[in-house]
Amino acid sequence: MDQEDRDLKKYIAYLRDIKKFSAHTVKAYTIDIRQFLAYFAANRQELTKGNIRGFIAHVFSRNRNKATVARKIYAIRSFYGFLVKSGARAHNPLDGISTPKQERRIPRILTMGEMQEFLDALPEENFLELRNKALFEFLYATGLRVSELTGLRCNDIRFPERLVRVMGKGKKERIVPFHDQAAAVMDRYLQQRRLEFPAAQDLVFVNFRGGSLTPRSVERILKAVYLGVAHSQQHVHPHLLRHSFATHLLQRGANLRAIQELLGHSSLATTEKYTNLNLADLMQTYKKFHPRDHT
Repeated sequence: MDQEDRDLKKYIAYLRDIKKFSAHTVKAYTIDIRQFLAYFAANRQELTKGNIRGFIAHVFSRNRNKATVARKIYAIRSFYGFLVKSGARAHNPLDGISTPKQERRIPRILTMGEMQEFLDALPEENFLELRNKALFEFLYATGLRVSELTGLRCNDIRFPERLVRVMGKGKKERIVPFHDQAAAVMDRYLQQRRLEFPAAQDLVFVNFRGGSLTPRSVERILKAVYLGVAHSQQHVHPHLLRHSFATHLLQRGANLRAIQELLGHSSLATTEKYTNLNLADLMQTYKKFHPRDHT
């Protein structure tokens, strides 16, 4: 094993064990960094800024996706930043290398009406239906990431105060409120869960065997349930409910910084995409209803 492989293994362990990145993110970082190292090994080039820009041009010529290129640059810069901090390198060769400017995407959401209709139509005739209703009511009530939702423990939820303790990215803890309707559904679900699986773990949401529910499972469940209840082929995913949560709060007058806290964003810039979404909604309304606008 050469030095680069040893360095990469240390970095992967750091992402997994210290930063607590998901397995999916760790895998993506590993692939990006290995591609970078393989490129320079194959071409026998030094890590100069010119050669690094040549690698970026090579990647872009293959897929024409600025977001992919930006992700790779971020992963590689982070890898060498780790090596600098650990004393393995004197400087980061990615310093001064800019990422391609990307168009800010406006997240797709469900409207307030669509969200209400979906949640109100969810049945609760059996345990799994009740679990699903609690799952999606709570997801929309709190705006949690799906990984945060599946990791919830029973003692994280404080029903009297209508608060939930969440362990977010980078092991940052935050407190998020939830409303009475979500509390009622969650209470019914947890009572039933204790009857169905009295010996289950302390996890809030469980699968049909009483084991842990994975984020991928939640995504599959949401797609199936939405199709059955809304009779729509619209592509839905758990993050769509998070986008909808944030946008609906903003549309009803919530402060952007308060939304940042609720979502657990470390930077306000990340939350500002919802301002763009709200602006798009306002422009559509303006064009539809203003008597002098006929464009």
